[in-house]
Amino acid sequence: MKGVNKNKKDQSKEVKIGFSSNNSTPKIASKTSSRSNSKKSGIPSYVANRMARRIAFTTGIPTLSGMGVFIGSYFVISKGIAEISPTVTLVSSALCFLVGLLGLSYGILSASWDYNPGSFIGFENIKPNIKRMKDAFKTSKNDISSKK
Repeated sequence: MKGVNKNKKDQSKEVKIGFSSNNSTPKIASKTSSRSNSKKSGIPSYVANRMARRIAFTTGIPTLSGMGVFIGSYFVISKGIAEISPTVTLVSSALCFLVGLLGLSYGILSASWDYNPGSFIGFENIKPNIKRMKDAFKTSKNDISSKK
């Protein structure tokens, strides 16, 4: 039974997309087995974990607030505390969801690619990450145009 699981692991394909060591050239690597590709490429796990934590915080809180607006509005109206216009409920909820959408981008762009995590807020990482993203798009555009 152990041999079957090992074969399934070797047969699975994993595709990783990331930046090379000079942080400007995107790399796409297809990994078919752990023995065939000893050099790993893509987003390092510590950076991916850092991004996930930032996204959970900057997207989760506004999204929960957006849902909370509906619950709070229902509670206030059903108890007769105040009359709230449906427009006010929808606009305030939409604003919370918009902040959550912006938080998604911020969570990705503010994550440090260094081994050290950087600051709590991460403003200093936004410019270098935008530059990396632009360089990756330029390189992929050049690769597509050169293949034609």
